[in-house]
Amino acid sequence: MTATNLILISALLVSGSCFRIWPQGFTSTAPQYRVRVVRVYPHDRTAFTQGLEYHNGFLYESTGLYGRSSLRLVQLETGRILREIRLPSQYFGEGITVMGGRVDQLTWRSQIGFQFAEKTFQLLRTFVYQGEGWGLANDGHQVYMSDGTSQIRCLDPFTLEERRRFTVHDGAREIGFLNELESVRGEIYANVWQTDRIVRISPADGRVLGWIDASGLLTAEDETEPVDVLNGIAYDDVGNRLFLTGKLWPKLFQVEIVPISH
Repeated sequence: MTATNLILISALLVSGSCFRIWPQGFTSTAPQYRVRVVRVYPHDRTAFTQGLEYHNGFLYESTGLYGRSSLRLVQLETGRILREIRLPSQYFGEGITVMGGRVDQLTWRSQIGFQFAEKTFQLLRTFVYQGEGWGLANDGHQVYMSDGTSQIRCLDPFTLEERRRFTVHDGAREIGFLNELESVRGEIYANVWQTDRIVRISPADGRVLGWIDASGLLTAEDETEPVDVLNGIAYDDVGNRLFLTGKLWPKLFQVEIVPISH
């Protein structure tokens, strides 16, 4: 989330999909994919989704906006909120990841993160970082963090101190506005803010492995009330299920990734 994001929130709510575009003039040689909807689940349309993760049969969700930010445990099938903790009003909630019996949650510009107990949401400690906080994910060995730029930071899973960082690039072009992250079968999936595109990234060198076009998930009826951009990727590594949603979306989608034929 950037300062520009806050300025544009009202416009996004009014204009719906006006920013969900492929960057003008950009041609990629990386493989292209689309999504096929497998199943649709309810989602709290008041949730300004910033982080999403599937863990042990439940969804963990972080919501944003000042005065409305929270960490939630959500039942997938019903969208019911089973547990929730609200952040103090001065914090704008961002990405989360679940690892080692805890939930780590970023905030936008405060340069402070919260670490909660996975089962109770009891606050364990806070941690600090430089710059903005956007997305978090983990692959079981390290934590990945985005900050709205083309950079992804690799963090120690225990201390959350930065080990290294890499730049996400498609050929010579850097891919910025990386937002919500998810670790999927050895790759990192990232929402690209202001678009309906998800970029598949090699965590070894930041190389773009493919692009997923996730446009068209919401119907015109879904957008009768304000909705914001696609943001929220969760992966069930046991069931091999991929879930997508967005900020203020009334639905969460289980999808399959299908290659686009040329």
